[in-house]
Amino acid sequence: MNEKIFLDESLQKIYKPSDFREIGHQLVDMLADHLSQVQSNREQPVLKFQDPEKELAYWKDDISSNNSIIDFYQKILDRSIHVHHPRYMGHQVAVPSVISSLSGLMVDMLSNGTGVYEMGMASNALEKIVTDFVAKKIGYEANASGFLTSGGTLANLTALLAARKAKSPGSVWENGHDQKLAVLVSEEAHYCIDRAARILGFGSEGIIKVPADEYYKINTSLLKEYLENAKNKGLTVIALVGCASSTSTGSYDDLNELASFASANNLWFHIDGAHGGGVVFSEKYKHLAKGIEKADSVVIDFHKMLLTPSLNTALIFRKSEESYKTFEQKAQYLWDSQQSREWYNSGKRTFECTKLMMSLKVYSNIKMYGEEVFERNIDRLYDLGKTFSRMIENREGFELLIPPEANIVNFRYKNISENDLNSLNSRIREELVLSGKFYIVQTMIGEDRYLRTSIMNPLTEEQDFESLLDEIERIANAIHNNI
Repeated sequence: MNEKIFLDESLQKIYKPSDFREIGHQLVDMLADHLSQVQSNREQPVLKFQDPEKELAYWKDDISSNNSIIDFYQKILDRSIHVHHPRYMGHQVAVPSVISSLSGLMVDMLSNGTGVYEMGMASNALEKIVTDFVAKKIGYEANASGFLTSGGTLANLTALLAARKAKSPGSVWENGHDQKLAVLVSEEAHYCIDRAARILGFGSEGIIKVPADEYYKINTSLLKEYLENAKNKGLTVIALVGCASSTSTGSYDDLNELASFASANNLWFHIDGAHGGGVVFSEKYKHLAKGIEKADSVVIDFHKMLLTPSLNTALIFRKSEESYKTFEQKAQYLWDSQQSREWYNSGKRTFECTKLMMSLKVYSNIKMYGEEVFERNIDRLYDLGKTFSRMIENREGFELLIPPEANIVNFRYKNISENDLNSLNSRIREELVLSGKFYIVQTMIGEDRYLRTSIMNPLTEEQDFESLLDEIERIANAIHNNI
């Protein structure tokens, strides 16, 4: 006799629609109140910094407490950094639109893994619309194609895999490495390019970092020399990577010059446009990425300046077939043929199979606000970058690194006679973070430490920049007087 299996009531409760409705309403109200507060009261802290060990101890105590789930969510809100605050000017993370955030709720509830068509019918169709839209903005012709993936790091790795497939003399995928492969890249490129090359087995020698010029763009006059040196060492260079823009300074490489060099030397030309590639949506600023349409592959993050929650990245190929050649292996339980080129089975082209419905968040922005919303946001953030840089140049005691091309502004305070400006500016940044009044980061440019702002919030105003400079000056004087 078969024993009857009963459904445990506790399992049934976790899917209770009334709980979803009740808690969901309370959570949405909480987040709406949060948005209202950070927009209307700039004295609200951007973050309430805690020592890492104290933070860990706090949550260890919390897990056994009897507080409600809404109380728990409130604690998460209180103890997290607030990117919607106009004085958040730190890391390059999007300030998500309301509709893209709400779309995330549907994404998580449906939990459709979109690598296989049947598991993500709607989202795969939306993804093709979104990626075709991006390809058109880049300037690619009809044969272009791409997909969405989880972040610029994964997208850049996938692009270099495609480069290896297209340009390696042998089949590394089938036979492993029989030659020493390499990639040319600016010394200012994001660290993920270095990491991707190492994952691909190129080693330190295979990551050829070309020096930048005085504007932190790759020095194109050195490309031939560095390529010849690599060949003389027995390396087979397969790719050239351009930055649009670089991470530290927001500088755009000369993409036309890089495209010409790559073509003349039979190199795959890839553009890491994770941060600044979004200028393809802007009539005012798209000239910064002139030549982007000549690349074999382009990466653009929607979760940088395109109003979409992390992670959400487009990887677009100039020739659609190149995206299908990257991964060639059998998975009969997923699809009948690996060789068939089906846009609706994205698992054939990405690392991810159970991939989130990323397209829904991007598509909802276009659906709700129109495609012009991306242009308006880019223009606003880049205009703010120029405004802030002029304020720095006109303010005694502050030094601007370079006039910014993007929304990334590097500067430092040097009005006080300190022998170690690096330590001074590092301490200024530390005090800013501890105060919670502003959030900015820092970077090393050569041997010098600079304060670095990425202006990500279109609600940031000139008064916020003025207050930031005032606060930096106040902190610097306090540090000096206590020495």
